[in-house]
Amino acid sequence: MYFQQFFLSCLAHASYFIGSGGVAAVVDPQRDVEIYLREAEEHGFTIRYVIETHLHADFVSGHRELAARTGAQIYLGARAHATFPHQDAREGDELLVGKCRLTFLETPGHTLESISVVVHDDEDKPSMVLTGDTLFIGDVGRPDLGGDPKDLAAMLYDSLHGKLMKLPDEVAVFPAHGAGSLCGRAMSTDRSSTIGRERQTNYALQAPDKAAFVELLTSELPDRPGYFATDVELNRAGATPLGELRAPQALSPQEVRARQEAGAIVLDTRDEDAYGAGHVPGSISISLDGQFAVWAGTVVGLENDVIIVAEDEERVHESQMRLTRVGIDRATAYLSGGVEAWKAANMPVAQIAVLDPCEFATAIAQPNVQVVDVRRPAEWSSGHLPFAVHMPLNRLMGTMRELDPKRPIALHCKSGYRSSIAASLLEREGFSNIVHMRGGWDAWQETRL
Repeated sequence: MYFQQFFLSCLAHASYFIGSGGVAAVVDPQRDVEIYLREAEEHGFTIRYVIETHLHADFVSGHRELAARTGAQIYLGARAHATFPHQDAREGDELLVGKCRLTFLETPGHTLESISVVVHDDEDKPSMVLTGDTLFIGDVGRPDLGGDPKDLAAMLYDSLHGKLMKLPDEVAVFPAHGAGSLCGRAMSTDRSSTIGRERQTNYALQAPDKAAFVELLTSELPDRPGYFATDVELNRAGATPLGELRAPQALSPQEVRARQEAGAIVLDTRDEDAYGAGHVPGSISISLDGQFAVWAGTVVGLENDVIIVAEDEERVHESQMRLTRVGIDRATAYLSGGVEAWKAANMPVAQIAVLDPCEFATAIAQPNVQVVDVRRPAEWSSGHLPFAVHMPLNRLMGTMRELDPKRPIALHCKSGYRSSIAASLLEREGFSNIVHMRGGWDAWQETRL
């Protein structure tokens, strides 16, 4: 058996390629499917099957395009009610991939239609299980993406203890996500595990009974980004093939300004220092070198026209690709020549100071400064500045009215990535005199301030 995991760090998403006897199956493909086509060609496989463990909410899947380009059959949980051609996968159904046998388990809980795929190797022994978002490494799927959370959590308990935990301890576990995904809350950075290890170490599997498990999973659920529901429906219907999307159009500074005034969002994908040194006024900063697509989906949304600002055309195309992975298909233009062209055209340039920790300490010691921590609640609880106010980035648009626009604002997050986004959002809403900390809370602690 040939087995390959593809891990997409920007989305903390794992997909899988299983091959045997010249035949292959792809599980939970990302939207840009060329990697699977290349893998099949390089190793002499024909992709016959595409398997979705559930309707993903945090990214747009390439299942329909991959099936169209290979003639493969798509398999999906029966309760998905998908509207594209597919085969319902039900409990105990099997697929033969060469000498490898795949068995489907219905494992609802994260979603109603969730399935897991048990892989039997050439000796017909269960060697691994692809668990989708049902069981993660060190965590389990959140139960609030398709029904009553308590009902789904109860189903998830049954799926875990009644099915997955009945597999032998040595069976390898390969989930659809790792640390950084919003589909759980305590995932490990490890990309695989075993049933035995998860049985012993996974916090959610230590709950003494179903009631305790339900309470554990449904208390303090993390916020659900607005684009999740849209991505589910895109995946239920099957997304537009990437080849049918328009390549980004080069715009002059004057054209960018006109489109921005007409409502388009200017998205600056450079790093926080480059953005702070000079940017298009009113643009949103989300660096490509981080969880770019997740924050773009959360902050920008899927319904707006987007104009990309980047260092060069290669980064423009990379930005567009990553945006399409979460369903932002309207990023079809970019600022030709970048910020340098904007400056050369004598357009107004905005700046936001990025301060080292010692400089930040001096700034926040001044009277009347509003110190804002935009980290997540768990990060805040682990330690924070005693005079800071807590405004998690994903809630900032709804809470920034609590800030006084006439007073200076000093922002920080964990690393400086999210505080740059926050600074740009505040500036866009008319706030001025904003600074944020380079390196964030991590740098602050390293400096022992």
